[in-house]
Amino acid sequence: MSHVRIYQKPKNAMQSGRYGTDRWILEFEPADAQRADPLMGWAGSGDTRRQLVLKFPTLEAAKAYADGKGLVATVVAAPKKVLKLQAYADNFR
Repeated sequence: MSHVRIYQKPKNAMQSGRYGTDRWILEFEPADAQRADPLMGWAGSGDTRRQLVLKFPTLEAAKAYADGKGLVATVVAAPKKVLKLQAYADNFR
């Protein structure tokens, strides 16, 4: 039985735009730990589902896909959007 995580992508802290934050993302939980490659030293594993990322327009669509495929889904709540209202003059107080 495969476990998946469903979450909403947060806003990028380096940019002011909110593009893509309304989509829901379904990712598979890692089946095995990553290990260092003996030749190159890069981290990797034999689990190819780790590379799979599915995007859905709504949470209900992501849950329906997981239920249809027999996946155990965990929904991670989106972080609260907190606005910090501040005037430019506050920088000089």
